Amino acid sequence: MSGEVAPPLARSTLDRAAHRRTDPGWLAQAWSRARVLVLDSTAEGRALVRTDASPPVLVLSESADLPAAPSPIFLGVEPDGVPVFAVDAPLPTLPGTRAAHLREVGHLLGDRDAGLFTTALALVNWHLRHRYSSATGQPTEVDEAGWSRVDGTGDRIWPRTDPAMIVLVHDGVAGPDGRCLLGNNAAWPHGSGQRRYSCLAGYVEPGESAEAAVLREVREEVGVAVEEISYVGSQAWPFPGSLMLGFLATADPEHPVHVDPTEIADARWFSRTEIGAALAGRAVEVGGDARLVLPPPSSIALFLIHRWLDGHC
Repeated sequence: MSGEVAPPLARSTLDRAAHRRTDPGWLAQAWSRARVLVLDSTAEGRALVRTDASPPVLVLSESADLPAAPSPIFLGVEPDGVPVFAVDAPLPTLPGTRAAHLREVGHLLGDRDAGLFTTALALVNWHLRHRYSSATGQPTEVDEAGWSRVDGTGDRIWPRTDPAMIVLVHDGVAGPDGRCLLGNNAAWPHGSGQRRYSCLAGYVEPGESAEAAVLREVREEVGVAVEEISYVGSQAWPFPGSLMLGFLATADPEHPVHVDPTEIADARWFSRTEIGAALAGRAVEVGGDARLVLPPPSSIALFLIHRWLDGHC
């Protein structure tokens, strides 16, 4: 059993205290006693983690120890009552620390740190992409403690998240002979004797439900009709700003697979035995002298694979 009860980036212990975002007096006082997560957008949004901690622990600074922070982002209030902010700035040089990416450590962090890092990175990425108003073309400035931007005309924009579905298609068969359908994305690099296969995914289109997107994306990418679509859970994927809606669905493995080569280089059915072997580090050949590699641990894709592997479907 994987023991996972929630997707790795869907965990948090923070009270977002949204009513404080428009209270300048409270925010000024909160900053003076805050814990601060520093992210460096020039380094792909990395943050510091302690090198002497296992599992890794985020390094939070005291606001008094930092240079004047441009536009700090208010993340919320910890259970002990201490406010937490994030800033986009060069990482400080501190002994016993290293820079880490959320993709690398998200699944290893505790609930509190996973929530802080995920939220901060999502907001930092949103600010980087919305420096001008799409309605007026004017420059925008940070407002509401980092939770909106406003231009000179008063036109205001708020952080947006793009919904995307991701689905593990399986045959509904229990036990080691049960199979799931995974795809190798045409955009993923090949080489090093490895080839990654993952769940099928795509953005939810305007006017479309998430379930309809599951039907459409699977049909478009691999030519397979799915049934018994069931929602499992969601997590943010701030690379740069998606919300992944995770599903399980069944399909007939006897139905021919016809990939859309612009999207999928290869798609095939794998047994539970093969998936278990790959997760255990044993070689599962996928042709061309390549072995199967599964999605990274911080992804909801691997969470869905574990759910199916453990029989929770």
